[in-house]
Amino acid sequence: MTAPHGRAPLPIGELTDEQYGQVIRPDDAEYEAARTVYAGDIDRRPAVILRPRNAQQVARVVALAQETGLELAVRSGGHSGAGHGVCEGGIVLDLANMRALEIDVEARTAWAETGISAGEYTQAAAEHGLATGFGDSSQVGVGGITLGGGIGFLSRKHGMTIDDLLAAEIVTADGELLSVDEHHHPDLFWAIRGGGGNFGVATRFKLRLHEVDGVYGGMLVLPVTPEILEAFIAEAEAAPEELSTIVNVWTAPPFPFVPAEYHGKPIILAVMCYAGPSEAGEEVIGRFRAIAPPLADMVRAIPYPGMFPPADPTQRPISVARNMFIDRVDRATAETILERVTASTAMVAGAQLRVLGGAIARVPSDATAFAHRQSKIMAHLSAVYADQAEAGLHATWADEFMAAIQQSDSGSYANFIVDAGQERIREAVYPGATGERLAQIKAKYDPTNLFRSNHNILPATS
Repeated sequence: MTAPHGRAPLPIGELTDEQYGQVIRPDDAEYEAARTVYAGDIDRRPAVILRPRNAQQVARVVALAQETGLELAVRSGGHSGAGHGVCEGGIVLDLANMRALEIDVEARTAWAETGISAGEYTQAAAEHGLATGFGDSSQVGVGGITLGGGIGFLSRKHGMTIDDLLAAEIVTADGELLSVDEHHHPDLFWAIRGGGGNFGVATRFKLRLHEVDGVYGGMLVLPVTPEILEAFIAEAEAAPEELSTIVNVWTAPPFPFVPAEYHGKPIILAVMCYAGPSEAGEEVIGRFRAIAPPLADMVRAIPYPGMFPPADPTQRPISVARNMFIDRVDRATAETILERVTASTAMVAGAQLRVLGGAIARVPSDATAFAHRQSKIMAHLSAVYADQAEAGLHATWADEFMAAIQQSDSGSYANFIVDAGQERIREAVYPGATGERLAQIKAKYDPTNLFRSNHNILPATS
């Protein structure tokens, strides 16, 4: 493998499992599956994929990337919409073989290696009636979702994943393994809570666990009009913090539980999670059921892992997406959302609306690298399609949709951003003082920007 000018070539044939963990080369049987990520439009061929089994091997992979000058991509679960977990011609550091989980039931904490999936962690914790909130997919890696923030089913009640992060172990660009928390390397601990993978390879997290002995949750499907959508979001904003909602305004796929006459037409497909007593949850969800007769109602008392539907690991959707925060869904905004969703020619298109607030908003905006604590609603606009030749068409639809509902909040959420240049990263993801502080910390821990396969924060220059 040819190295960048002045760097050592990559000795692929000399890399051993003893040094680096599992070594997967392009001619190995596992290579095709190992280089595949969730995003269906990502097709990159790394020079080698290394799966370390411990932090010492992680440090060796980092040193190898430094020596060769090759791009380094760090993969936790491979769910980055931008495909950050794989690179072309470089080195992939895949954490798939680092999935250990130690739960301290009495202390309500867990030490988790960062290659474990959110689903594996959630299932293990639920056996003790405990949970840490991640997102809404069982397949995502705990490493990636945590570093980017973590907004999911328990966020309004218990906060984001980063609000439950108590400590971490990080291999930095110089190969050193650092233990970080509020008292040790507090600047780095601040930065990894929302700043993504810019500062090193997180190998282990210490996370807080909450008592969550089941929830009242599931899917609620309603017909949609501007009036119904406005009322649904208003009800979600007025609901107790125990309720987190993910409101998908989608062109209905041919799901068996959706009446055939609605297939291909906009509907509300809402995922509801009430983290509290079932009787109270039933009363709260009753207010949503009263807005319009449900087309399907699967909301009931379930174990918390039941919120994560079975995932198909072979599913690799091709999609375009835009992420933003908005202040409100009034009648005019609801009308615009429905107009834009209806106008799309994609297989499935829509807006996902998440009402925020609650415990998210009680954390000061400068307490972590997630600067959007006071944002009201997150809107994620997406179109899923089959023909890559249509990419430009659907991207234009998404851009125009975003412009049509833009309000006063110009922010975006790191974990859901797909296409973001430096300007958008600094203005929308890490605005103002947050971005400046992150750039200073980046210069301290990764001055040469080794960790750049991410929503990249450039090191500050003196």
